[in-house]
Amino acid sequence: MTLLLLLMTLFCFSLSVVRYYVSETKVFFFLNWNLFLAWIPLIITSLAMVFNIKSRILLMLMITVWILFFPNSPYILTDLFHLRIRSRIPVWYDLIVILSYAWTGLICGFISLNDIERMLSAYFKKPVISVIVVFFLFLSSFGVYLGRFLRWNSWDILNNPFGLFNDIVVRFIYPLEYTKTWGVTLLMGIMLNFMYFMVKLFRKENRIVTRTDMI
Repeated sequence: MTLLLLLMTLFCFSLSVVRYYVSETKVFFFLNWNLFLAWIPLIITSLAMVFNIKSRILLMLMITVWILFFPNSPYILTDLFHLRIRSRIPVWYDLIVILSYAWTGLICGFISLNDIERMLSAYFKKPVISVIVVFFLFLSSFGVYLGRFLRWNSWDILNNPFGLFNDIVVRFIYPLEYTKTWGVTLLMGIMLNFMYFMVKLFRKENRIVTRTDMI
């Protein structure tokens, strides 16, 4: 899977390079940075798996850092907002570019979330873990809203914590005044949950079929 992700990442970068040489503009070069950020959650959980973290405190710290970067994985889906007809480059090409980056980022996030599930399995039962996963996916949807519409990013927890905190708290205190916030969070959260659990179900059924074939 990691090899496929690396190859897909290379494919994404190649698409943006070809676009640059054809159009002589760097319109979608920002997608490379967004994809790098989408890789960070997977890098974090992969390192945690390699070093086999056992301490609950270290695990909680790791998950805290992970959840700050996790919204970057589904965030690229919202880069479809940049899709429009431009001169010299057909719109279908730009659609493939954005979808390629979005899919790669999303899979990075889903694999990292699955890693989190595996680590939490040592402390919680499956139903509890499922609730936590659903919560994380809705939380990431809220993070996507903060990034796309309010232009906050993961680093702002250090750069401007008070401004970020204010924008978050005011939406909880006056929820009816921020229907867009909760509309995006709710609907995107539902979509991400469907996508994640469908991917998990597909992988599970594929493993079952493979084992049956071996027998």
